[in-house]
Amino acid sequence: MAYKKKYAVMALLGVCAASGAAWWFQNKPAPTTETSKASVAGPATGAPGASGGGPAKAPAVEVAKVETMTLVDETQAVGSLRSRQGVMMRPEVGGRVKQIFFNDGQRVRKGQVMVQFEDQLQLAQLSQAKAELSIAEANHKRNQELVMQNFISKRSLDESGAALEVARAKLALADATLQRLKVLAPFDGITGLKQINVGDYLKDGADMVNVEDIDAVLLDFRLPERFQAKIRAGQKAQLSLDALPGRSFTAIVQAVDPLIEANGRSVGVRGCIDNRQQQLRPGMFARVNAVFGSRENALVIPEEAIVPQGGRAFVVKVVAGEKPGALISERVVVKVGLRQPGKVEILEGLAAGDTVVTAGHQRLQKDGTPVRVVDLSQPGGARPAGAQAGAPGPAPAASAPSGSAPAGSASAAGQQWSGATGATGATGKPNPQTASKTMAMSGPNPCLRGTDAAR
Repeated sequence: MAYKKKYAVMALLGVCAASGAAWWFQNKPAPTTETSKASVAGPATGAPGASGGGPAKAPAVEVAKVETMTLVDETQAVGSLRSRQGVMMRPEVGGRVKQIFFNDGQRVRKGQVMVQFEDQLQLAQLSQAKAELSIAEANHKRNQELVMQNFISKRSLDESGAALEVARAKLALADATLQRLKVLAPFDGITGLKQINVGDYLKDGADMVNVEDIDAVLLDFRLPERFQAKIRAGQKAQLSLDALPGRSFTAIVQAVDPLIEANGRSVGVRGCIDNRQQQLRPGMFARVNAVFGSRENALVIPEEAIVPQGGRAFVVKVVAGEKPGALISERVVVKVGLRQPGKVEILEGLAAGDTVVTAGHQRLQKDGTPVRVVDLSQPGGARPAGAQAGAPGPAPAASAPSGSAPAGSASAAGQQWSGATGATGATGKPNPQTASKTMAMSGPNPCLRGTDAAR
């Protein structure tokens, strides 16, 4: 019995010792020696591998400067080209084609006779009407003399006068019927492909040939209703065509449809393009870049510098700290404007030359946090010596220089007409093709005058 009690006591002491050891390991106090502090602080010092105490490294961030450039307020759409004036020629009366006075693709003038129908019957009717008019005039003149001599009553004079008016009306009707057998060009233009031949019998309203005025072509496109307050007559739109790759054309907005389409909630816009070089054709598909306006010296920053939060936009600005050469962060509320690929316009909150953080925002939780600017364009990702003495160095150059119009602007598109060598070739000799185009471009712009104005 004593032997069992002895082993029970030893087992109880062993359990207590194991429990005490486990508690001590779980609640072991942190080392408080200077050596331990140095070993813990060593990785955060300024120089790698330093064992002495020192401040921790400031968070590394990437920055960019607030730049100024010309921003163009624009949007993209698709449209199609159509003739400034176009009509399908159709006869008003039926008849047999006697003569055709035009060829396919020929330029015609307003009032020019294009098709003549058989008119023998109408010429005979005209001659008959002229003879009847001659008899009516003679009878009426004779009755006037007899009335003056009181040989006939005044009623006979009135009847002869009425007969004279009827004869004149018959002559006018015969002449009008004869004239309707001539099909005239309604305006200056170019004929299409004729669909008739001499000898064909045509009914009234049959298609003969289309006439198109393409000295200026119209551009029809639609914009979402949110742009209806921005688009107005006189603005310019740049367009490119799949049929003419590498070319750019300028259209002048002539009118905006006052009615917004209920199905698509879009507004129709019509522009005009100078086409005296005859390079554009009605029916072409066009990609339109509608330009609403431009702003000079607009403040822009990279779009990654914007931090949206709670319906507002923030940026983190880098400013000089209290110590010389120190840089700290400052959170600023900004108002954004136009957006372009990679760029955002700033309307309020920043000034030209300010420096904003583009990467590393998550390390800056509050204002006044010391920052360390890194430049990935430099070898090793560090700035040159002396770069942190003041404001951060300049950001990479903007994609478009200040004051210059962006690609696809009106000035750039207008230069497409001139070509590289102008009216002379590379050898200095006159280029006949370019010279003819230059002559075609002379004169007033057809988009700046009425469609029915005389040339």
